[in-house]
Amino acid sequence: MPPLLLINPNTARATTAMMVAMARETAGTRMRVRGETATHGPPMITTPEALAAAEAGVIDIALRHADTCAGIVVAAFGDPGVATLKRRLAVPVVGICEAAMVEAAAHDGRFAVATTTKALVARIAESAAALGLGHRFAGTWLTGGDPADLVKDPVRLEAALAKAIEAAIRDGGATAVIIGGGPLSRAAAALSARFDTPIIAPVAAAVRHLLRSASPAG
Repeated sequence: MPPLLLINPNTARATTAMMVAMARETAGTRMRVRGETATHGPPMITTPEALAAAEAGVIDIALRHADTCAGIVVAAFGDPGVATLKRRLAVPVVGICEAAMVEAAAHDGRFAVATTTKALVARIAESAAALGLGHRFAGTWLTGGDPADLVKDPVRLEAALAKAIEAAIRDGGATAVIIGGGPLSRAAAALSARFDTPIIAPVAAAVRHLLRSASPAG
């Protein structure tokens, strides 16, 4: 079977490697995973403008590799290019925001997002509404500090996200919390062991989504 293709819409190859490693851990022996990195654009996507700028590169990568993969994960939390690719490609395509929200909504109650990117709060709410999940969405809780600086310091990043998760559960009544961002995947995995509330890593959620799509039962 052809591999899953994970597209990193930012230019940070180290981030691609980290997300591919998480995707492979999730897929196990069921399916191979390979990654592609955007060749131009920001090293981290933190604004709506950056998401829009990333869309053309994502579409280009996907169109060039669609014939040699079993499905495509777009690994930026704003899901750039996903709607276009779903219209144009026969293989299943999923964005990590979409997959994480669908998985979070499978739990009883309301879900929240914990993330580092203040400028994308409105886009996150729009994504929940577009999926028909606005009534289940409790909101987005933010870390303090600069997102790029936090990502460089895993200890600070995990601590800051833990505070955001605690606030989402306490103040928002969230019964599941998504860690909002592909570059935050390792932190999401570490934090899942610290909370009784389900903590959802969006890259892993996207892989699980595509594994279901690729299974004989659908």
